[in-house]
Amino acid sequence: MAKTKKKRPTRDEFELEETGNKLVEAHNEKTEVVLDIWEKEAVQGNIIKMDSRTKLIHIEKDSKVTKVPFMDIMKVSVL
Repeated sequence: MAKTKKKRPTRDEFELEETGNKLVEAHNEKTEVVLDIWEKEAVQGNIIKMDSRTKLIHIEKDSKVTKVPFMDIMKVSVL
């Protein structure tokens, strides 16, 4: 039996813009964030790079860098 792939929840432009604004603000102020990721564990750390070409957000915690696709970010919490 074929496994059905879950579809990412859709979000409107306002939600995406609000998420982007929170990420930019946290990056500029160098504050720590917790990102809730779709179908994965939450990621915590500082935003070191926001790559507009690949649409990846680079998060660093304890010298470990995690790259998260922007569209997979469900919620941004600033610590």
